[in-house]
Order: sequence, then structure tokens, then C-alpha cells
Amino acid sequence: MPDEAVPDAPALATGDRLQKVLARAGIGSRRQSEDLIADGRVTVNGVVAVLGRRVDPTRDRIELDGVTVVVRTDLVYYLLNKPAGHVSTTSDPQGRPTVVDLVPSEPRVHPVGRLDADTEGLLLLTNDGELTQLVTHPSHGVAKTYLAVVEGTPTPAEVRALREGIELDDGLTAPARVRVVQDREADAAIELVIHEGRNRQVRRMCEAIGHPVTRLVRTRIGPLADRRLAPGEWRPLQQAEVRALYEAATVSTGTADTPG
Repeated sequence: MPDEAVPDAPALATGDRLQKVLARAGIGSRRQSEDLIADGRVTVNGVVAVLGRRVDPTRDRIELDGVTVVVRTDLVYYLLNKPAGHVSTTSDPQGRPTVVDLVPSEPRVHPVGRLDADTEGLLLLTNDGELTQLVTHPSHGVAKTYLAVVEGTPTPAEVRALREGIELDDGLTAPARVRVVQDREADAAIELVIHEGRNRQVRRMCEAIGHPVTRLVRTRIGPLADRRLAPGEWRPLQQAEVRALYEAATVSTGTADTPG
């Protein structure tokens, strides 16, 4: 019976040692990474790795507990506090300022999902296509949190309708987490947590219950939040934040809430 390890033998002879690559990716020290490999928690291209395995970070797919480990050094991740007036595209035929104008021009990045021109708040920009797909696709259930200032104050029945689903022209919205965080004389601030990403969804949901949005800010993307970023400011994500995003998108079921 042929040895199953034989076909993989050439890959073991070249490249970087797996524990070194894991340590460089922020998973832990080399010793800790060796322990993870020994425990069978690391796979390379879908195969459980063994100590001594060498990998090519530009080609091999490495996972820890089923979650992608980003080992490519050419990938970048920026968290931007988008100001009103910027469009969430890489270019605009109307000549309006874009979100990519606010971050480094090289390497080229794209926004992960969209915020309309009038909406403010957190936006992720990256050149990582895999993460973009995971975060934007509703089946992965990455929650986005919004703070909406609306005209008037929604009644308990209207808040319940937002939570249970609103019938829009493109169908019923998924359940959302909704709470009134501030009730003033002429308007109110409500927090909505959603998973879908339909065009202007939060605005349309609020209009449907008779409370148009006057200001909309995204305050969280999955595990990412940063109150210190001023409008127009950005910062690179830390390795742990990138992994947290991958983990959120990998383990989420997409059955809990709604977007804006």
C-alpha cells in the first residue's frame, strides 16, 4: 500500500517552515505554532499538516481550526471612518471624491461593500478578494451595526416591525436587532444591527415605518469598531483583527440580524 505522505514529499523540501510562517502571521511563537501543528489543528491545502512541513505563502492555503490564516505579505487592510460626501467606489464618472482617495494609492485597494454618499462611518478597504467575499455575502452573516437619527420617535410596534422584517420593494428584510438609544423631542437615535447589504436598506426600512433617516453612521463591522478614528481618518488593521474578521465570517450562520 503506497505511503500517503509520498505525494506531498516534494512540497516538504522547499519553502518556509510552517511554524515560522504561522508565527510571522501573528498566530503565536514558533513553539506555540509547533504545538498547534502537533495537535492537528493546522491544515495546508485541506490536508492536516505535520511538523517539518514547508509551505509557499504565495500559493498554499493555510487554515487554523478551519479559519484562513493570512500569510501573504502583499495583502493590506485599512479601516476608514468614511465622511459624508465620499462615494464607496474606486472611481466616479461624476468626479465626486471616492473613499480610495483617503487611503494610500499603492497597493490598489477596493471598498468591502458600500456606504452611500450621505452615510458616514466604518468602511473596510483591502486587496484581499477572499475576505471581501466573506464579509459582503449575506450567507456568512457578518453583522454591521448602524446608528440612525430619524425624524420622530418610533413606537414599540414600529421597532418590533423593524426587528421582525420590513416588506420593501425588493422583498422582506431579514430579522434585525433594533433598539432606541436616544429619544428627543423632534427626533430619535436608533441602533440597528443587520446582515444583509441591500442598497440604502436602513434608510428604506426607516422610511417604511414613517421615520426618515436624517443621519446614518456605521459604527461596527463584525468585530471591528474604533471610536478614535475621526471622519476621513484610517488605520491599518492588526493581524488579530484580520483573523477575527475571517473567523466571524467563517463561523457565522447568517441567521440573526439586518443592514443599512
